[in-house]
Amino acid sequence: MAILSDLGTEILVPACAIVGIVFSVVQWILVSRVKLSPERHSLSNSSKNGTAEYLIEEEEGLNDHSVVQKCAEIQNAISEGATSFLYTEYQYVGIFMVAFAILIFVFLGSVEGFSTKSQPCIYNKGEMCKPALANAIFSTISFLLGGFTSLLSGFLGMKIATYANARTTLEARKGVGKAFITAFRSGAVMGFLLAANGLLVLYIAINLFKIYYGDDWEGLYEAITGYGLGGSSMALFGRVGGGIYTKAADVGADLVGKVERGIPEDDPRNPAVIADNVGDNVGDIAGMGADLFGSYAESSCAALVVASISSFGINHEMTAMFYPLIISSIGILVCLITTLFATDFFEIKAVKEIEPALKKQLIISTILMTAGIAFVSWIALPSSFTIFNFGSQKVVKNWQLFLCVGVGLWAGLIIGFVTEYYTSNTYSPVQDVADSCRTGAATNVIFGLALGYKSVIIPIFAIAVSIFVSFSFAAMYGIAVAALGMLSTIATGLAIDAYGPISDNAGGIAEMAGMSHRIRERTDALDAAGNTTAAIGKGFAIGSAALVSLALFGAFVSRAAISTVDVLTPKVFIGLLVGAMLPYWFSAMTMKSVGSAALKMVEEVRRQFNTIPGLMEGTAKPDYATCVKISTDASIKEMIPPGALVMLTPLIVGTLLGVETLAGVLAGSLVSGVQIAISASNTGGAWDNAKKYIEAGASEHAKALGPKGSDPHKAAVIGDTIGDPLKDTSGPSLNILIKLMAVESLVFAPFFAAHGGLLFKIWK
Repeated sequence: MAILSDLGTEILVPACAIVGIVFSVVQWILVSRVKLSPERHSLSNSSKNGTAEYLIEEEEGLNDHSVVQKCAEIQNAISEGATSFLYTEYQYVGIFMVAFAILIFVFLGSVEGFSTKSQPCIYNKGEMCKPALANAIFSTISFLLGGFTSLLSGFLGMKIATYANARTTLEARKGVGKAFITAFRSGAVMGFLLAANGLLVLYIAINLFKIYYGDDWEGLYEAITGYGLGGSSMALFGRVGGGIYTKAADVGADLVGKVERGIPEDDPRNPAVIADNVGDNVGDIAGMGADLFGSYAESSCAALVVASISSFGINHEMTAMFYPLIISSIGILVCLITTLFATDFFEIKAVKEIEPALKKQLIISTILMTAGIAFVSWIALPSSFTIFNFGSQKVVKNWQLFLCVGVGLWAGLIIGFVTEYYTSNTYSPVQDVADSCRTGAATNVIFGLALGYKSVIIPIFAIAVSIFVSFSFAAMYGIAVAALGMLSTIATGLAIDAYGPISDNAGGIAEMAGMSHRIRERTDALDAAGNTTAAIGKGFAIGSAALVSLALFGAFVSRAAISTVDVLTPKVFIGLLVGAMLPYWFSAMTMKSVGSAALKMVEEVRRQFNTIPGLMEGTAKPDYATCVKISTDASIKEMIPPGALVMLTPLIVGTLLGVETLAGVLAGSLVSGVQIAISASNTGGAWDNAKKYIEAGASEHAKALGPKGSDPHKAAVIGDTIGDPLKDTSGPSLNILIKLMAVESLVFAPFFAAHGGLLFKIWK
């Protein structure tokens, strides 16, 4: 028996989720204390070094009302743009959700011809389980729940980010430390809300479903997999739609503004500048939030499905069954302590302390979480138990499960640091890319591509080792909990991740409001650190996607009753080939979408510069709204084909070619998708930071390449523009492709096992 009682579990899980929600509300209140209305500071109520703060502002004449007013106006424009885009996107996605929910119900209900009689259980033939129709109804409900939670996560994240961006700009007047805390706190609001929401909704869903399912845990947790499917399918549209939006605006703004007209980034004369800043919120924040929520929901579902047919589920040991949820609960508490290190225990005083502070977040959370996992494995698991392993039960000890989760957690940290090494301009890889700009854009592109391919090596070994270790100890359950280990510090990971776009927006607002050079330098420093941490976040997302996908693959193979997946049979091999091709097809669609949307944007920006008199002189205002509309229309239209490709492939393959071929497709897409995703994200990140390295001119080497507008700088801007769709559209969407196809196959497995493979049946 586990030390922790069932009642203890029933209190612990929701309590931790509620603590997470309360903590994010507290952070929100702290951020909202920064006022967006102009006011004179009286010396008495300012902070400990109030006099100095007051003097800086006086000396630069910055205490004028117009700056604060301008910041508030720009923030409003960005917020409105982002909200209207998400509303439009959600209308389309809502229609899709309803249609797909009907599809799930019809496919799963037809497994037993919509009969309401109890069926013999799949894994335990002696027992009677609930009918297939019940599985259809509850899978549909959990799909809708997952989808809704995913959309909500993205939407709340975007609201928080657009609320905090101007506040970060205003705090930058007082110093870089103050601005950092505001941006980081806002990121934490999103991280904790998302982690706690995901956990709470899943916990409530399981308990409500239990009212009907009673002791049939096998059926209960099979129905819960719909939650992961809902989360990820919404994330796909959020990631692809948001990615196309943000990059169309970004590429359009850069090409005409920086390269042709020679005006700085985020210059208010540039018509695409508001669309560009809106894009940071809908792509990097709403998209990223939905994506990590999807990973989290799926890894929990994969672990629960495997556990339900192991000794935990068969003997109805609730605490051990909820082990994946307890890990996530402790994760929230660990991240809470970690966040205080950044906001309260240590103060940032200089620009060079920003990046180390963010990296410390990852290290502190990983070390604390290791202790947390050891504690959970000791109190929540029996000392010995059995895990379902492709038809047999494997005996596992509790310390072995601790190692499975731990290996996932540390693999995540390794992937994060390798990503940072390849994308941060403090290390040689990015500096080499910057150096190659001396001879033009072509060499820059060659060096950048090489860097991306090379950056795949260590993350793949890290994933391989964690798969081997966790599978050896606890079969597919081990891999599922390893993925959960990687995602257990999701609240901190998301806080660091959301911090990036918020700082980016803050810099844009400072430029548009015409603030002084010193403030722009501070926001640029925050932004450069944010760029690297965004790359680290993508590394986490891709690494966890690989593990989650493999765990779901294992659950699918078990559920579809395939004893072995034999690569030498033609059925499986053709699946492997087609599966490995899918990430390329998907990337082609998303890249071309960005290209064609950017083309329209470039034409519009050029048109405005050529036809609006006084625009370059700054006497006339550009028409921002048209550019926002171009991005919105393009992304909504273009997100449907790639989404359809991912959602329909498993259905078509499973129905026509059967479960063996589908198993091949899943394996193929996993293997090739991970490589492309890592290399695309890192190539794009390196090009971006090579450009920033030249612009900042911090070292002698960088000064020799700069200043802005020099030939090497122009070459760097071209590289950055090519890298934009790679790092923000194709790369991050691929990890959703990998997971989504696997979880969808698992949800539809009962149908494919019963009625799949029509073509081969006719062939015979």
